[in-house]
Amino acid sequence: MHVADHLAIAKRSENMRRIRSNDTGPELTVRRIVHAMGIGYRLHHKELPGKPDLAFIGRRKAIFVHGCFWHQHGIVGCSDSRVPKSRPEYWLPKLGRNVARDEEHLANLRALGWRVLVIWDCETTQTSNLAERLRAFLE
Repeated sequence: MHVADHLAIAKRSENMRRIRSNDTGPELTVRRIVHAMGIGYRLHHKELPGKPDLAFIGRRKAIFVHGCFWHQHGIVGCSDSRVPKSRPEYWLPKLGRNVARDEEHLANLRALGWRVLVIWDCETTQTSNLAERLRAFLE
């Protein structure tokens, strides 16, 4: 049995179309912190598996900034990673493919000798903690 969506189909479709994949708020937060550290990076490097959000070529390090919902954060207490109650037959496979693709990209990057850091959307609200984590990863 389906749980009815509280939005009309057209409105839900419009909302989904507006979700960005690049230059999201959390990604911009990470970029501002790294920029303030004076460390250069490449954005969405197409030649690397998964096109990391930030790639540090000389350091062979990459950062992905993942949305908790789309990449299914799965940590206890992260309410943004809940699977919608409506149309689970659609959402479960879709989100599962995202998670599997993420794991493949991370494994491929590591096999190439890269160190990888995943920053979750919910982790970008505590900027002092995030800055320390980024500093530790990049230095």
